[in-house]
Amino acid sequence: MNYTINRFFEGVSFEDIDARTRAALADNGFGILTEIDVKATMKKKLDVEMPPYRILGACNPKMAYQAIGIEPRVGAMLPCNVILREVEGGVEVSSVDPVASMQAIDNTELTAVAGQVRDLLAKAVAAI
Repeated sequence: MNYTINRFFEGVSFEDIDARTRAALADNGFGILTEIDVKATMKKKLDVEMPPYRILGACNPKMAYQAIGIEPRVGAMLPCNVILREVEGGVEVSSVDPVASMQAIDNTELTAVAGQVRDLLAKAVAAI
């Protein structure tokens, strides 16, 4: 099983991909609940330099509500992380596959919701 949804962009700035990612997520019903600028955090905490790396905690409220209703402890696995990172030659966008991340919970109803979320995330990443 593939654990992430990936896409690579060549010749586009990190900030442009960030803006396009946020728009594609919003168009697919996701809001950004959390944002971690890993590059800035590593500079501040460890005084090290690294390429741009950002983690967006994306949440589709309708899907999250369904998942929490099915399994209240699923909140430990939310929100879905979408990673933007500068790599050699471009920018990579990766998202966790919700079906893979929720394998620890043996619940077919939850797996079905996770599948719907995976489809929405894949659609968003494809639209960037």
